[in-house]
Amino acid sequence: MAEQVTNEKKHHERMAMNIKEKASLIWNIADILRGLYKPHEYGKVILPMTVIKHLHDTLLPTRDDVLAVSKSVTNIKVAQIRDRKLTDASGYTFYNTSRFTFENLLSDPENIYDNFNSFLNGFSENVRDILDNFEFDKEISKMANNDALFAVIQEFNSKKAYLGADTITSTDMGYIFEELVRRFSESYGEDAGAHFTSRDIIYLMTDLLLINEKPSDKPIVRTIYDQTMGTSQMLSAMMERIKALDANADATTFGQELNPGTYAIAKADTMIRGGNPDNMALGSTLSKDAFSGYTFDYLISNPPFGIDWKKDQS
Repeated sequence: MAEQVTNEKKHHERMAMNIKEKASLIWNIADILRGLYKPHEYGKVILPMTVIKHLHDTLLPTRDDVLAVSKSVTNIKVAQIRDRKLTDASGYTFYNTSRFTFENLLSDPENIYDNFNSFLNGFSENVRDILDNFEFDKEISKMANNDALFAVIQEFNSKKAYLGADTITSTDMGYIFEELVRRFSESYGEDAGAHFTSRDIIYLMTDLLLINEKPSDKPIVRTIYDQTMGTSQMLSAMMERIKALDANADATTFGQELNPGTYAIAKADTMIRGGNPDNMALGSTLSKDAFSGYTFDYLISNPPFGIDWKKDQS
């Protein structure tokens, strides 16, 4: 048992080191933004671009299939049927029908603004909702008007910046976002703990919650809810632990988050790991409970203590 714990600790230490290196690579792209943005504003570009690149790279293996299906469904008038065919082709609950990729966007620098917007508009509606919550359109215009958009896309297109789900797991992305949010918070003079919880604490919480769960011949079916989910890393950790008990377990996550940016990250993470993005809600749990009347097998949360909730009380 002690050997198993030691090996797991070493594994997490190696993974944490690799993730920090990946996060540092991404954060260093912010050098392009110097002068155009103040250090505490880098997150306005880096966080949404990281989400977009993660989605883009994850879809690359099925891109040709999606484009072929996209041509075949142009005459289908029912949007739900079109979406179902396209998500079946992509293998995920989201897709992109644009002819552009990060790579071929770079072949036409003169039209980078229009082409990048065309690429983003090719995403399914659930991804466009994520981008709307980042309010990224304003930053795209700002970068384009100051000759920074092409350079940012170019850096995110490097081999070292590859973020596909085939090599970067949901857990890995959680670490990357935690590290990026930590750096963003420090540059802003904020406590990073207001945005995420240390992974060691999360694993302790999940292991305590699941202490009575045992491997079984019967299928494990569980629902998990985080009422202040941040970037949804507690939900991801619960999924990871339950899947370790039973790889075929049916675990469904639900979450709510007040901050639009972290909600957007959580929704993207949910889609990539195969969850239902409609189970992720934006808004205050106190004044606008999106899951009133629901019951769950597990509730895991770390509410942002020390924040004034008078607005919710009123």
